[in-house]
Amino acid sequence: LFIFFSAFNRKTGEPPLINGWIPYLGKALIFRKDAYKFLLDQQKKFGDIFTVHIAGRYITFIMDPFQYVYVIRNSKQLEFHEFANKMASKTFDYPALSKGKFPELKENLHRIYQYLQGKPLDIISDHMMKNLQDIFEWKCSQATDWETEKMYKFCCSVMFEASFVTLYGRVPAADGHKVISEIRDKFIKFDASFPYLAANIPIELLGATKKVRKELIHHFLLQNMTKWLGGSKVVQARQDIFEKYELLGDYDKAAHHFAFLWASVGNTIPATFWAMYYLLRHPEALAAVRDEIDHLLQSTGQERGPTYNIHLTREQLDNLVYLESALNESLRMCSSSMNIRISQEDFVLKLEGNQEVVLRKGDWIALYPQILHMDPEVYEDPKEYKFDRYIENGKKKTTFYKAGRKLKYFLMPFGSGISMCPGRFLAMNEMKMFLFILLSHFDVELAENKAVRLDNSRMGLGILLPDVDIAFRYKLRS
Repeated sequence: LFIFFSAFNRKTGEPPLINGWIPYLGKALIFRKDAYKFLLDQQKKFGDIFTVHIAGRYITFIMDPFQYVYVIRNSKQLEFHEFANKMASKTFDYPALSKGKFPELKENLHRIYQYLQGKPLDIISDHMMKNLQDIFEWKCSQATDWETEKMYKFCCSVMFEASFVTLYGRVPAADGHKVISEIRDKFIKFDASFPYLAANIPIELLGATKKVRKELIHHFLLQNMTKWLGGSKVVQARQDIFEKYELLGDYDKAAHHFAFLWASVGNTIPATFWAMYYLLRHPEALAAVRDEIDHLLQSTGQERGPTYNIHLTREQLDNLVYLESALNESLRMCSSSMNIRISQEDFVLKLEGNQEVVLRKGDWIALYPQILHMDPEVYEDPKEYKFDRYIENGKKKTTFYKAGRKLKYFLMPFGSGISMCPGRFLAMNEMKMFLFILLSHFDVELAENKAVRLDNSRMGLGILLPDVDIAFRYKLRS
């Protein structure tokens, strides 16, 4: 009886509470099944602000995108990093970044993200472009006739190896590709358990996951990493910082490196798959993007084909408006991240239109941008893939409206404010370069006609995976 009535037993100014009747779990099961549908249903009943009891947590959802800015700008009272650090330390098995034990480690690691912006970003992107071309050549240069592969497996193989070599360096052994493939296979096994670890399920209940995680972390022990050649400045800078902390054991440092690898590829691989899948499903999109790529190569006097080394500046990559629009459109359709903030004190969150939300210390606030991405008021026919949705008069379109008002936030695949992914610029470059090389060198088409849908098991955690893999075929362009 208490659970039923507690939705009405709220302090003045607190949003309505949707509690559920299962002790502790609350609405966790129905939320996990289809968060998007669940939240829309609650919005219809309770309006734009409501609190949901999910597995012992009370999460207040702000559904109106015009109110996002008030959550994002209150970074002092609404914190993110502590929550992220706790989750990451548990998931990747390194000690929590407590200030007492590791003074300023969190801040020092955060400073390193400067290597993923500006001039250092150009250097790392150049390395990625070269590594992608080498891998494509190694993998595909024999494809004079049609070769058939599974698309997700292909994207995973190419993007994992290119990212690994770019960040951590080449494995000099004769079977370097094989070593990275073995790491990748373990990574895929670990990644399959990631949603359960993120949901706080003990790793002991997840079969071989604990053993696989330990094996992966061992690859990143210093004695192994020192053998790899030509790693990136960002990883070297992380190593240098870890060396300053005597209380950080060798295994702990290796676990940090493994976490960084997961952050680098965990979402980029499925995002690359969806970008490629949607292009191949829509011939007019494929033709427009390929035409733009061919035009750039002609205008810069570069030859296409696996034996030629293509070089792209950041400006040239940025000017590929059809490629970027197609990529943004697939991100709009497949991203499902939940932007979480945790209230550091009892306080009143002031919103637009004299609205106020009374929050208790420890309450969670969440934005769920998938609701915005699929809003028919913002995006006409939101379930349709429109490759040129982010283009207007031949230029990038950055103005979107709801109820006649311009939105500050309209596309949020990388989070927001203090929780925004620091590697987002590199991730976008990597995906653009993958598609650039694929479409400039190869004729590509789907080899089977089946619909691939989003697998909802990662709702709230980033890019959704496909529910099945699909065959495609490719051959060298004549």
